[in-house]
Amino acid sequence: MTVALVEHGILTQHLIDPEICIRCNTCEATCPVGAITHDDRNYVVQAEQCNGCMDCVSPCPTGAIDNWRKVPLASAYPVAEQLLWDELPEELPPEALVQALAQAQDTGDAPAGEDLSQAQAVIAAAATRGADAARPDDQADTQVLRSASYGATVPPWSAAHPYTNLHGPRSPVTATVVGNLNCTEAGFDSETHHIVLDFGSQPFPVLEGQSIAVIAPGTDAQGRPHVARQYSVASARNGERPGYNNLALTVKRVTQDHQGRPVRGVASNYLCDARIGDRVQVIGPFGQSFLMPNHPRSHIVMICTGTGSAPMRAMTEWRRRLRKSGRFEGGKLMLFFGARTPQELPYFGPLQSLPRDFIDNNLAFSRVAGQPRRYVQDLLRERAADLAALLRDDNAHFYVCGLKSMEEGVVLALRDVAQQSGLDWEQVGARLKREGRLHLETY
Repeated sequence: MTVALVEHGILTQHLIDPEICIRCNTCEATCPVGAITHDDRNYVVQAEQCNGCMDCVSPCPTGAIDNWRKVPLASAYPVAEQLLWDELPEELPPEALVQALAQAQDTGDAPAGEDLSQAQAVIAAAATRGADAARPDDQADTQVLRSASYGATVPPWSAAHPYTNLHGPRSPVTATVVGNLNCTEAGFDSETHHIVLDFGSQPFPVLEGQSIAVIAPGTDAQGRPHVARQYSVASARNGERPGYNNLALTVKRVTQDHQGRPVRGVASNYLCDARIGDRVQVIGPFGQSFLMPNHPRSHIVMICTGTGSAPMRAMTEWRRRLRKSGRFEGGKLMLFFGARTPQELPYFGPLQSLPRDFIDNNLAFSRVAGQPRRYVQDLLRERAADLAALLRDDNAHFYVCGLKSMEEGVVLALRDVAQQSGLDWEQVGARLKREGRLHLETY
């Protein structure tokens, strides 16, 4: 545990709010020190490993990760207790903190030599400054390339205003399944479904790049209701069918875990098996920064794998509709899309029918018999000249979505492209982040 989180025997403990967490795994995948873990119920932070680096805070779509409590070091909330929480504990009042620290000293559980008067001053100062004072200061990045540190936490300046958290876990909205189509040619183990949900007369506004969460019916092995599972919206802001109050999702049927062991994903199989007319419980929407630019001549570079194509499909479809209307002069659209085989690539057929003067498609396949493995970062390097020009263009925006394992390779490829063209990547990367033009959404 870093000393940055402990002062005079008082720990600023990092906690995750179980009431609004949608169990999307973003925090655990992002944490560079492995401090976050989970079971079937909750995601929690291990106090003895957390160093307060804050890497996990900005990617969280709901803000559940951004919670802190001051507790005596000897009385930190253990993981076993956090896993059973339905809500966060209340803040300990200053007098209770001092009393607990005094008791810890009496029993020999507190650090030797701590001055209670100093601890009391620290606690009082934090209480005076307010809740934000509980958060540790951001720590400076190390010299090692950390891809997550380049991801923007603000939207493009021209993005539309998003609505978020309109419906929480305690007040979900009901949507009706009006479409369910397997959008890959792969077999059962890798099939991906395009699912359309209709919200009827209930307002549920979403923008391209936002996500929702679905609550599968039933209970888990412990008899508790299933937790919500997050999915990116794959349709444009005016609906999968224009003018209708609906949206689309891209859902891969989960039949094995990351180690290849057989497992049946609860929410993914529920959605993939859904029939027309079925009712689905939805919460959200989520997402305030992974949004597309709306100003004329803005360029969009989309880099994705698998179901990370969902927000890219949404952005592409919205641009296609604007182009068809003749009311918008869009810039370049470039897509770098990776899958194991063409049969596992969602929307492969529709992609082939899009005009080449509308979108520049670049596809990489890593498991085609008799062919070398190619990944999206390989495609980026092959198109270095075009990408270098876009890295110099203030109207260019870059979006990365897919498995966490692709993120570092993509950022390294962009760095190589920049450096080979004479650009200072640290300056370019910092500017892209500051201006909301490089977005990383991996899981």
